[in-house]
Amino acid sequence: MSAEASITSGEYIKHHLQNMTYGNHPEGGWMFAQTAEQAKEMGFWAFHVDSLGWSFGLAIVFFFMFRSVAKTATTGVPSGFQNFAEMIIDFVNDSVRGSFSGKNDIVAPLALTVFAWVFLMNMMDLIPVDWLPMLAQWVGSTFFGADPHHVFFKVVPSTDPNVTFGMALGVFWLMLYYSIKIKGVDGFFKELAFQPFGKLGMPVNLVLELVSLISKPISLALRLFGNMYAGETIFILIAIMYSAGLATGLFGGVLQLGWAIFHILIITLQAFIFMTLTIVYLDMAHQDH
Repeated sequence: MSAEASITSGEYIKHHLQNMTYGNHPEGGWMFAQTAEQAKEMGFWAFHVDSLGWSFGLAIVFFFMFRSVAKTATTGVPSGFQNFAEMIIDFVNDSVRGSFSGKNDIVAPLALTVFAWVFLMNMMDLIPVDWLPMLAQWVGSTFFGADPHHVFFKVVPSTDPNVTFGMALGVFWLMLYYSIKIKGVDGFFKELAFQPFGKLGMPVNLVLELVSLISKPISLALRLFGNMYAGETIFILIAIMYSAGLATGLFGGVLQLGWAIFHILIITLQAFIFMTLTIVYLDMAHQDH
């Protein structure tokens, strides 16, 4: 892995952190953005094709992997992958039992989906940073006549805040749904308006509770995005060292191996934190004061 000699280190970093964006450009209509400026001009409704593609693709991988285990599960001597799947399911069940005090059959499957999906998206960070972007550049230039420097391809969906906010807002919607379903609209409003200071402290209650409520999806999304974006940036910085000579390249290889081993812990921990907070937030939504 090495930065291309025809571009500077700064351009190399920006290129690897730019999404493949498809949207309606004010001057060119619906098109793929060829620069970061074009992507910005496409506005909010532009699509990050790479993030969406990898997110849905990894969701399908998770679905078929666990579906195949469920279809071939046996009470006899289990296969290695069945043992692995059962270990993950037991781990998620223990987390749900320890953090969720209500009764809702959707929480455990949701927690399993969140943990496995986020983990798979994070795990894409361990693929060498040049391999898939260079493949995308080759495909774009060979079959579509595109300039390789204008073909962007991010492979870690959780380094895209649109993805992390999408998942966090999904959890937030479930929080609101179950809060209103269990407590009623009246009970939900009273919880916002009268806790913890009672009716006399209503303005203060509303400010405190609204800030607390809104901060949940924001912190959930930014925590995952920030950690994975920083990790990906470090991998890209290490990759630049490969173009700075043999000694620096060898040192970069040692750094890359060390960071990859440490990053295994980070990607697992971030998936666990996202799952745990999802369970805790849903537990809070089920608590009727």
